[in-house]
Amino acid sequence: MVLSDQDRQLVAEIQGGLPLSSHPYAEIGERIGLSEQEVIERIAELQAEGVIKRMGIVVRHHELGYTANAMVVWDVPDEQLDAVGEKLGKQSCVTLCYQRPRRLPEWPYNLFSMIHGKERERVLDYISDLIKSQGLEQIPHQVLFSGRRFKQRGARYL
Repeated sequence: MVLSDQDRQLVAEIQGGLPLSSHPYAEIGERIGLSEQEVIERIAELQAEGVIKRMGIVVRHHELGYTANAMVVWDVPDEQLDAVGEKLGKQSCVTLCYQRPRRLPEWPYNLFSMIHGKERERVLDYISDLIKSQGLEQIPHQVLFSGRRFKQRGARYL
């Protein structure tokens, strides 16, 4: 697909993040000569055409004071995976929950859940409460705290 100059401007505007305002699409539209509704419609069209693969929020937890971040990896029996994943994903302390294939024999874990907190002890408390409240005592797991922070950003198209 060939992008128009206005489409290129639109993609360039959104790939750096949306403005922090109550009407971010209106602000973008003002800069590139479109109405708020036209920006919304054009983004939807670019997504439908596969130019924009996805849009989402990149939360920079560290800047919000959440510096104790743990990935909890679980070795869930395959027949329980969907149910456990749904349970975990519904918990307010879990910000991300997804399945990945095991890499046996070194890596038996197939479910990953991210928990962010301001203090390491609080995150460990969240995990302990989660295990008890969801009946996960028999499921092997490891808690992997982040040791290094990587730059977080959205997709770059141009």
